Amino acid sequence: MSFVTRVLPTEPVADLQAAIAAGCGQALEAARAAGGDAVLSTLLDSGLRGRGGAGFPTGEKWKTVLTNKPPGEPLTVVVNAAEGEPGTWKDHAILRADPYRVLEGALVAALTVGADRVVVATKAAFTEELSRIRSAVEELAASELPGGIALEVVEGPSSYLFGEETGLLEVVQGRPPLPRVSVPWQQGVEENEPTLINNVETLANVPGIVLHGPDWFREHGTKDSPGTLLATLTGQVNKAGVFEVALGTTLRWLIEEGGGGVQGDHVVAVLNGAASAPIAVTDLDTPLTYEDMKGIGSALGSASFIVLDDTTDVAAVAAGVARFLAVESCGQCTPCKTEGLALAALLERIRSGDPDERDLERVHDHLSRVADRARCPLAGQQETVVGRLVELFPGSFTSHLEGRVPASGLYPVLPVVGFEGEKAILDEHQLEKQPDWTYDEVDSGSYPAARFSDPDAAKATASPTDEVADRLDPDADRIA
Repeated sequence: MSFVTRVLPTEPVADLQAAIAAGCGQALEAARAAGGDAVLSTLLDSGLRGRGGAGFPTGEKWKTVLTNKPPGEPLTVVVNAAEGEPGTWKDHAILRADPYRVLEGALVAALTVGADRVVVATKAAFTEELSRIRSAVEELAASELPGGIALEVVEGPSSYLFGEETGLLEVVQGRPPLPRVSVPWQQGVEENEPTLINNVETLANVPGIVLHGPDWFREHGTKDSPGTLLATLTGQVNKAGVFEVALGTTLRWLIEEGGGGVQGDHVVAVLNGAASAPIAVTDLDTPLTYEDMKGIGSALGSASFIVLDDTTDVAAVAAGVARFLAVESCGQCTPCKTEGLALAALLERIRSGDPDERDLERVHDHLSRVADRARCPLAGQQETVVGRLVELFPGSFTSHLEGRVPASGLYPVLPVVGFEGEKAILDEHQLEKQPDWTYDEVDSGSYPAARFSDPDAAKATASPTDEVADRLDPDADRIA
């Protein structure tokens, strides 16, 4: 096992001239010469899978968009650069080092599916990334490389749900990031028009595949999970950072060789962001592939690994996860918000040292309902991540309930905003964010979805019914 440098260069690419000297534009030229069918075939043969979450085969995604494309209508390719998963920094690292590679991949995608524009959607708070993207877009637009394909940049809010594909499309259309029911390959940027969305790391792989072929891409990785992976290590490691490795590398090797081991005596678990089930210490030798991670009940996701050592109070970690997800819930699905907030309140009470003996029972109760009728994955993340932490570490919770351990400090589960040396810097400003998505001193009680769409509904939500109020009360018993 070793580190590689296929997608993330060791030194930042200064400008378009430097990018061209390093090969930028050659994949576009090859794609134009070969034609869309040949490019799609190459991508399918490469086995590239989406590096933003579920690992869906990229070629199949492009093929699906083409299948749903209205005859003669140009499409839009959207670059998802709204990275906000707690513990990850990979897309930031790519955009700061080489935005040209990402934009070339997006232009190849546009040529392949017949799109006439590329939109890069990112957060307004990502000032350094925005500067790099805008500069690269201006340089490319002034060159002949895009070949008539328009390049645009859309800035959006810092909301977690901006990174969800349908929420991202809402922002591109000028609305808040409230997830849709319709899927992008059926209902995209324009009405009744599919849109192709790929994340930054996925598109950064495309130029190399087009230029060098599927066999070159498969020189790293495994049969079903080929290529390289950008993994972010944070938490109780000695050296936090972003590391590029071949898929199939083990998490244990990554922690030891990349992270320099842990600060305590040993690893107890690895939090897989706030999206996938935590990884038990007994599974550290599992290869980092889509299929192997699924086999242990987790997922590769965005490879956002927050390492927990033996000094960590897991009850505090669960409270941190629950709080982040409850605050970031938009409230379109009532159980997601109400049960999530109640869950966060219970776990906060447990870790802060003043629990009720029935609190763990109530935690399970809220977990059983939080994902009811959910339209996006966020509510299921509460159920999966918090539920798995309770399952793996029951003693961490019962110790608090029985008064055998003192109150623990806050364990913030937050997006990364940068690195200082070998230490990750977290977005602690998010701790001031209220469940209504304001930073007011007091939460209004209204849900973001209601506040954005209907002021009267927001007022109603601000004065909950007795049933909703009971569910927000951490001491409430089960409601049939």
